[in-house]
Amino acid sequence: MPRTGSTHEPNERTKVTLPEVGRLYAEGTKLTMITAYDATFARLVDLAGIDVILVGDSVGMVLQGEANTIPVTLDEMAYHVRLVAKARPKAMIAGDLPFGSYQVSPQQAVESSIALMKAGAECVKLEGGVSMAETIAAITRVDIPVVGHIGLTPQSIHRMGGHRVQGKRSGFEAGGRERLLEDAHAVEQAGAFAVVLEGIPRDLASEIRNKLSIPTIGIGAGPDCDGQVLVLHDVLGLSDRTYKFSKAFAALGEQAIAGTAAYAADVRNGVWPDDQHSFH
Repeated sequence: MPRTGSTHEPNERTKVTLPEVGRLYAEGTKLTMITAYDATFARLVDLAGIDVILVGDSVGMVLQGEANTIPVTLDEMAYHVRLVAKARPKAMIAGDLPFGSYQVSPQQAVESSIALMKAGAECVKLEGGVSMAETIAAITRVDIPVVGHIGLTPQSIHRMGGHRVQGKRSGFEAGGRERLLEDAHAVEQAGAFAVVLEGIPRDLASEIRNKLSIPTIGIGAGPDCDGQVLVLHDVLGLSDRTYKFSKAFAALGEQAIAGTAAYAADVRNGVWPDDQHSFH
């Protein structure tokens, strides 16, 4: 079946489920993941044929104007998951567990994951490797699929001293190359069905991919991963930030400014609304 969406036949695509992800991975088909935070954009990216919609805690930086993801709450994540689920996408919906919703204990992580699943998520994502293995195992034991996330983990921004590339130096301490290899193995062994590799050198991402039997989804980890994820607003050119690992595939920000300016000009000049757009 074609993997590209169609605005004319939005419901003909097969629903992306956990077995479907496994099938695509076994076939060697690259997985596509992108963020969305509401029903409108979820519908649009679904029509584009995206495999997984990530309702990311990046919502804090993208929509809320926060400097990082740490202030985002579980209630806020559940709210945005619910909005995305309203679009009834064929893409799988992944809900991010925000900072503070799973670090206290595995039991807390399970309860938080259940909250996101009740809101409409079909799997959850959490950050951390070796230190989160027990937590991942606890979540998967109650049949909630988990996506791991290692490397540059935004919720660890203070420990890392900023959004810094990880795995550039050797070592088994947090952020070291050998530690990241251990993290990847731990995530897989704990039962995660996929793992996001963020902000690590391409050769390390390739090595991790070759050692794992689950899909690796890269962001700032080079082209050798089994799939890629980006933030929607960066892809569409709606962000005022630029990143080495990202690309604007459209210029909607410029179009939005131009369109809004044209509307304002027509209102001020008395051109809008015209008779055609008035009721009689």
